[in-house]
Amino acid sequence: MSNEYKLSKKYKDFIKYNAPVECLEGTTAAGKTTVGILKFMLQVAKSKKKQHVIAAKTTGVAEKNIIQKEYGITDVFGEFVKYNGNGDKDDKIPHIRYSTPNGEKVIYILGYDNKEKWKMALGSQFGCVLIDEVNTANVEFVREISTRNDYLMMTLNPDDPNLPIYKEFINCARPLEKYRDDVPVEILEQLNSEEKPNWTYWFFSFYDNASLSEEDIEKKKLSAPKGTKLYKNKILGLRGRATGIIFSNFERKNHVVSKEYAKGFIRDRSNKLQIEWFEIFSAGLDTAYSSNSSDTISMSFIGITNKGNCFILDEKVYNNANLDTPIAPSDTVKNFIDFLERNRKEWGFAKDVFIDSADQATITEFAKYKRLNGTVYNFNNAWKKTTIIDRINLQLGWFAHNQYKILNHCANYISELETYSWMEDKDNTPEDANDHMVNSTQYSWLPYKNRIGISNNL
Repeated sequence: MSNEYKLSKKYKDFIKYNAPVECLEGTTAAGKTTVGILKFMLQVAKSKKKQHVIAAKTTGVAEKNIIQKEYGITDVFGEFVKYNGNGDKDDKIPHIRYSTPNGEKVIYILGYDNKEKWKMALGSQFGCVLIDEVNTANVEFVREISTRNDYLMMTLNPDDPNLPIYKEFINCARPLEKYRDDVPVEILEQLNSEEKPNWTYWFFSFYDNASLSEEDIEKKKLSAPKGTKLYKNKILGLRGRATGIIFSNFERKNHVVSKEYAKGFIRDRSNKLQIEWFEIFSAGLDTAYSSNSSDTISMSFIGITNKGNCFILDEKVYNNANLDTPIAPSDTVKNFIDFLERNRKEWGFAKDVFIDSADQATITEFAKYKRLNGTVYNFNNAWKKTTIIDRINLQLGWFAHNQYKILNHCANYISELETYSWMEDKDNTPEDANDHMVNSTQYSWLPYKNRIGISNNL
């Protein structure tokens, strides 16, 4: 075996802790795979079942990342394991034979990229399952194997938080109270799927890897330029697509603020010392009524100050796929007016509001409502003469000059800003996804775009 591998207190607690499902996420070089392998093998040794599984993108990746690497299975467990990469006379599937005090265990090595092969292998119940880099796994494979084990460990690298693997599995886990503060706030907010009993989430960073010196850690930090998505993923351990992000200069620490902070910009005419206040309020509505997609009906409410700063003050999002009774255009009229009234009372009056002009059915319902009931609001078609690329350029400039703020409860919009991407095969074209709140907010500020920006911040 190689030189001694030091374990931090947190990793020792991880090894001792008992849970049916464990999710390991974090920064690069945190040691999560290395220590995860050790715990997995100890779990296998304790298991009463003979058959177990290690899954990676391919069997070759499993060999490189788990089996044959330094501090990997063959390095640490030596004579107690034998890896048969091409199977043997008794079992044609690649596997490890592992001698334990509870008898011989067989650990099958599966590649989740090949559906035909893993379908053939998943015919029985297993004791322990380790899925490496589960964020890249075929989610159908994860669904299938998650019902066929006593213990499941998943390692993952930060990725697009809209991937189904997060909602269905990772975000169902919760950190131990002892280590809750180690989890970045952004990720804690995303651990919001229905909690599963004792599913445990672990976030590991450089500082949990006792084998790294301070000098090693500093070198790792310098390996990715600050402010890039690569830095965010690898060095901070935060989720988000590493490449192709449209709003690449959006940063929560710079652009997300509290409601209490924004309240300071409500006009107080008795305060002669107030130098900045909300001068314009507006609202936008983007609609999508499908019950078979993640598309949403998205409402936004904004305030623009006399100094040219734009604040996204509130959002409301509906998804018909999640509702027993789908929302119709007539329901959207009532919901939007309720949204406007709530924000009028809290922030101020947005007389003119703007609705997706492509949705004439909803616009017709608004016109009908105003004719029959009367209302103080003017329901306008969204201004779309400014191209999507020009809208994006405007926002990138406002982010760069710190003139565009989002209140921290607007989780849907923040998520879109962190995932809205360029199409992979047309890198000058935004994807048609993760953009309903993006569109809604743009509808709200487009008529006032000349009132936002550095030229007004004087």
